[in-house]
Amino acid sequence: QVQLVESGGGLVQPGGSLRLSCAASGFTLDEYTIGWFRQAPGKEREGVSCLSSDDETTWYADSVKGRFTISRDNAKKTMYLQMNSLKPEDTAVYYCAVEGDALQVQPVCVIPSIYDGMHYWGKGALVTVSS
Repeated sequence: QVQLVESGGGLVQPGGSLRLSCAASGFTLDEYTIGWFRQAPGKEREGVSCLSSDDETTWYADSVKGRFTISRDNAKKTMYLQMNSLKPEDTAVYYCAVEGDALQVQPVCVIPSIYDGMHYWGKGALVTVSS
């Protein structure tokens, strides 16, 4: 059974850190481009960061550059999003997703018609940044 399951969300104070994990099952993670997306209350879902299947190319939204880091551990079939220096505007439900077609990383993360069609999605993890 194909599944992506996020964990690691929660409540954190501004300036704090969280690491989101996304455990994959039912497919080979290293064959896929991976991505993290988020949807804040009242806003559209947006791309946060994506990583190519060969781990050579990354893309980050301007709002998270220098603060967030995407990675994966293929042996553990898990992808990660390390989030540092969190801000209240980072509050959102965070989703992991994977794309199996050989697409460039930036379009996967930026174009809604592409990322909405990604092969597999997790159910989301809530991150709340508040004092």
